[in-house]
Amino acid sequence: MIQVRPARVQDVPAIHDLIARAAERKLMVRRELRELYETICELMVAVDDSGQVVGCSGLHVFGPDYAELKGVAVEETQRARGVGRRLVAAAHDLAARLGVRTVFTLTQTPAFFEKCGYTVVDRAVLPRDIWSECVRCPFFPECRETALVIPIQVEPLQRNGAVGEDIPRADLGEAVNGVAVHPASRG
Repeated sequence: MIQVRPARVQDVPAIHDLIARAAERKLMVRRELRELYETICELMVAVDDSGQVVGCSGLHVFGPDYAELKGVAVEETQRARGVGRRLVAAAHDLAARLGVRTVFTLTQTPAFFEKCGYTVVDRAVLPRDIWSECVRCPFFPECRETALVIPIQVEPLQRNGAVGEDIPRADLGEAVNGVAVHPASRG
């Protein structure tokens, strides 16, 4: 059974390999190992029962209005089995938890994303910040990618279950420069 989870540093070589193979087919921009390690918190992987990475994706947040779904790649043997859809759904869940209102993607395979609920839009409506990566594309400046967006139902902020809410006030200790210091952490 395939499981989707946040990427770990041990997954980076497999993610790099998946993206490199897609880049060879000119389906996405190649990413360096260093860049993948630096953005590890943005990455998700799909793993099989043996723990082998069989798919990956990333969600790069530009602010409360936009995040980019990028680097969706699936092992050839796992395609057409729902792995890509699960990676996309996990990215949408993460965007909702983070409070991002819209996820967009730039792709040469728009039909897949349309099946996931995305709508084609003019690239001009996307944030200007995204174009910094475009200069690395083998097709720059003649973009061959289609821009698609999907609105995200943002999860409301909840008081119940908030981190630290169940900790008695006395246990938080005193504040130093506005930061709570637990009594045990004072030297």
